[in-house]
Amino acid sequence: MRNLGVQARHASREIARASTGQKNAALIAIAEAIDASRASLLAANAEDLKAGRAKQLDAALLDRLELTDARIDGMIEGLRQVATLDDPVGAVSDLKFRPSGIQVGRMRVPLGVIGIIYESRPNVTCEAASLCLKSGNATILRGGSEALHSNQAIAACIATGLEQAGLSKHVVQVLDRTDRDAVGHLITMPDYVDVIVPRGGKGLIERISRDARVPVIKHLDGNCHLYIDDEADFDKAVKVAVNAKTQRYGTCCTLESLLIAEAVAAEIVPKLFPVYKEHGVEIRGCEQTRALDADVVPATELDWETEYLAPILSVKVVAGLDEAIEHINRYSSQHTESIITENYSKAQRFLREVDSSSVMINASTRFADGFEYGLGAEIGISTDKLHARGPVGLEGLTSQKYIVLGDGHIRQ
Repeated sequence: MRNLGVQARHASREIARASTGQKNAALIAIAEAIDASRASLLAANAEDLKAGRAKQLDAALLDRLELTDARIDGMIEGLRQVATLDDPVGAVSDLKFRPSGIQVGRMRVPLGVIGIIYESRPNVTCEAASLCLKSGNATILRGGSEALHSNQAIAACIATGLEQAGLSKHVVQVLDRTDRDAVGHLITMPDYVDVIVPRGGKGLIERISRDARVPVIKHLDGNCHLYIDDEADFDKAVKVAVNAKTQRYGTCCTLESLLIAEAVAAEIVPKLFPVYKEHGVEIRGCEQTRALDADVVPATELDWETEYLAPILSVKVVAGLDEAIEHINRYSSQHTESIITENYSKAQRFLREVDSSSVMINASTRFADGFEYGLGAEIGISTDKLHARGPVGLEGLTSQKYIVLGDGHIRQ
C-alpha cells in the first residue's frame, strides 16, 4: 500500500500539470476502450453476479452490482460529458487590485491524491476515475469484493486510455485486493493520500469516518423526503411521488419518507397508494394514514429515520408546511428533500428552511445525481457542510489557493 501511495503521489504531480487537451484525450480513449470491451465487461460482471447470488446478496445489492448495455452506455456518456466540461484547474477568480498596487485573487488547484472506497457498483470505478482525472488528481480506487472481476475489467480499459494519452498508468490505480487491511492502510496514509471518499453502506462509512487520518467527504445514508402540500397539483404529486420511490430502489436519492398535508390526504391517498401497490411497495404509516387505507402497516419511530433501499415507504400525515419542515429537519439524513406545491411562497420557504444538501420543488428526488446536475458524473454525494456539499463533481475535487501579482511591490 505504501508503494501504491508513492506511485500515486508522483502521478498526482504529473496529472496536475497535464493540459486540458491531454486529459480530455485520455477520457475519450477510455470511453472508446470501454465501448470496444463490452463483451469482456459483461462476462466479468456475470462472474460477479453469479458469485453474489451464491452468497445470497440482497436484491438491492445485486441491482447495484449489475452491468447492462444501458449502464455501460451511461459510463461512456459520462466520460464524454466530463471531457466537454470546463477544466477547473488553473481557473482564476476574484482578481482585484489592492490599495498597495498588488493584485490578489484565487486559483483552483487539484486536491492531490484521492482514495475512494466503494461497494457493489462497478460503474463507480469509471465515474471516479473520470472526475479525478479531469480535475487533475491521482486516485487509488478500492472496490468491494463482490465487484472484483468487473472492476478489474474496467481498470484495464482505464489503463489503455491513459497509455494512449501519454499519461502514467499510476494516475488511476484500482486495487486488486479487497481485504480490510488494505482499507486500513489507505485511510491512514496522510503522506500519500489527501482525501478519502467512501461510497457504500452506513457501516463502511461510519468505520472510515471513525478511523481515517485524512479528511473524508461522505454521506452516511439517504433518508429522503417528499412533502405533498395542500396546494399541490395532484397529477404532479402522483407522478413525482411514484417516480421518486419506484424508479430505482437501491440508490441514496430514492424516496424513503412521504409526508402528506392533512387537508388533502383523503383525496391524494386513493389516487397514489394503488399505484404503489401495483409496484409492490409496502406502505408503513401513521394512524391517520392507516385510517385512509386498511393495507397500511403501522409505522414505528424507527421507520421515520430508516433508509430502506427496498420497496418500502414510510408515510405520515402532517398538519401542514411547518410540521413537514420540522419532521424533515429532525429525521432527515440531510441528503435530498422535495415539495410538491403550486404556492410560490411555500416553495421558497421550503428551499430556505430545509437543511439538506439538495432541496427541490415539484421534482423527483431521483434527480439528486451528478449526471442529472450536469456534472458529467459524481464522486459521491456529500451531506457534510465542508468542504463540499451535495453531488461532488469537478469543482468539489479541487481547492483554491491565493495568488498575488505584483511588479516589484514591497510592503511599506
